[in-house]
Amino acid sequence: MRILIIVFTVFLCNVSNVNAMNLAGRLGIGLSNQIVTGIDTLSLKLQRNRSSAFGALLGVDSSSDASNYALGLKGYRVIYDEPQLNFYSALTGALFTYQDEEDKTESGYQAEAAFGTEFSFQGLESLGFSFEFGIGVVKFQDSTAVRTIGHNVLSSAIHFYL
Repeated sequence: MRILIIVFTVFLCNVSNVNAMNLAGRLGIGLSNQIVTGIDTLSLKLQRNRSSAFGALLGVDSSSDASNYALGLKGYRVIYDEPQLNFYSALTGALFTYQDEEDKTESGYQAEAAFGTEFSFQGLESLGFSFEFGIGVVKFQDSTAVRTIGHNVLSSAIHFYL
């Protein structure tokens, strides 16, 4: 609980004089695999200004057996920056459905407080790769758990900024 309070406090801190990658006003479209069910999601990230951004996750898996979805919202706050890298805090909330052992459709949720890094390569500033680590609460398969999280570059997000 103490870690969640610290992350929340850092997220809401007023970060002054942030000189991060210049993505202000740009929309990032990409892929993420952060939902505990493993469903791939379309990830959208709108960089409001140089220090904050909002994101959304949308995943759909429709098959002949069942249809599952995942919907999530995410808030970002830049803490530290370098020319090709942003270190940020993020809060995520997501709702999802999945099939249980008896092929019944069940619903769950996950909430995460994390720190992460988004980086790009010189000459490819419109392509952002990120990874995250932190703590989360997940309701999945009839149990609720507090767990540590670690999303690598392939599961966290890859965004192309328009």
